[in-house]
Amino acid sequence: MQYALKDIIDQGLARPVNVWSHIAAANADALQNSPFVPAAFQPFFGHAKGISTLWERATRSYPKPEFGIKETFLGEERIAISQETMWRKPFCNLEHFARDTNRIDPKVLMVAPMSGHYATLLRGTVKTMAPFSDIYITDWANARDVPKSEGKFDLDDYVRYLIDMITVLGPDTHIMAVCQPTVPVLVALCVIAERYPELMPASVTLMGGPIHPSMNHTQVTKLAKDYSIEDFRKVIDIVPPMHAGFMREVYPGYLQLTGFMSMNLDRHTNAHWKLFQHLVEGDGESEAKHREFYDEYLAVMDLTAEFYLQTMDEVFINESLPKEEKEYEGILIKPRLIRNTYMMTVEGENDDIAGAGQTQKVHEMCSGISPDMKFGLLQPKVGHYGVFNGSRFQTEIAPRINGLAHLAGRHRGYQYSELPTFHVTDPEQSASPYKKMPKPWALARHDYAQRGGEPDTTGRGTSMVIPVTDMSPVQPH
Repeated sequence: MQYALKDIIDQGLARPVNVWSHIAAANADALQNSPFVPAAFQPFFGHAKGISTLWERATRSYPKPEFGIKETFLGEERIAISQETMWRKPFCNLEHFARDTNRIDPKVLMVAPMSGHYATLLRGTVKTMAPFSDIYITDWANARDVPKSEGKFDLDDYVRYLIDMITVLGPDTHIMAVCQPTVPVLVALCVIAERYPELMPASVTLMGGPIHPSMNHTQVTKLAKDYSIEDFRKVIDIVPPMHAGFMREVYPGYLQLTGFMSMNLDRHTNAHWKLFQHLVEGDGESEAKHREFYDEYLAVMDLTAEFYLQTMDEVFINESLPKEEKEYEGILIKPRLIRNTYMMTVEGENDDIAGAGQTQKVHEMCSGISPDMKFGLLQPKVGHYGVFNGSRFQTEIAPRINGLAHLAGRHRGYQYSELPTFHVTDPEQSASPYKKMPKPWALARHDYAQRGGEPDTTGRGTSMVIPVTDMSPVQPH
């Protein structure tokens, strides 16, 4: 009933306020910048624009954003990109960013999280990887837009979708799972190892995900441990009328957004106070950056009730995967059966959602993979979102992922175009996403620590740095 009430407020009460706030902000902006308004009055109109804009944004419904990726650059060479839907199911489309180039690059299946935000949250990730990768991404549907007649969609259905996608793309695929999907991707690999070994992807990169939440508790994992599954059922609601998914049980996106923002309330409050100051001062560039980030961040989607509850129960409360108690279609999921794929984990030192160690635990679980095919990276000075976006991802993480794909491809005999060597002479003018020259890149190989002859029970192991400058897309000079 809360969802229905919120919908009534959004459609009936908030919309008129939004319209009038938008008009007021536009008029105040025009007067603030008008040459006919005395300078003494301009600060007044700046404040009026700031207040009206904040009201307009607070009462707005944020739609699903577009990827809007039309091009990429290889050095100074422009390569056109067209987005194509190559596989379609009720709860997900598989989008392909087809590049107009003769390059043969690793085929990357980028599995976006289904945890409240749309796949477009990885727009920057796609842009960074696009010069040297043939990218496909999972575009998950908002559950309120899927008719109830299409049936259920739980965590096991998610796994089934992934297996279907890998079947379509083939074994020369390199998987890149960001946060939440690290768990279903691992389950899918276990199923493939047992039922369809010929489809095993060439490599898999697991990034900042809750493989073993108890390895390093965060506010998210503590919340799951403090409540029972019955407590989480209380947040389930029904999609109200006027939506295609009317009467479907969901975990509403607005509740997830509330949880996201409450974790860093001070930061979000300060960001909006700064927006007000930018509006008053007429700082259009800073205002545009704020809008770009929050237009994406505030656009959220509903999750099906069955997916949300099964995830909370099996991933966070019972942690069935690391205990080898997870079942899928009658088989017991055993990560130790995974073989013949390169595996890399990426974690952020300051990740407050999936703490460092939660993802790296997978190396111990996947004992069937040869140690020289396992790599782990703990990226210093980045939080959760820095694991897959931002400057450190561009210059230090993405090159390693590209390098791993080439290493795995060579292992299987795949022929890829060479990773080009070029030196950026003018970083400010370069159109390349790798315009900042990093230090010589390396991959940290996961190794198991021995303590008194016993295996390391922490699951973290040790890291041994191995220089692999031949695996990086930009060679330092």
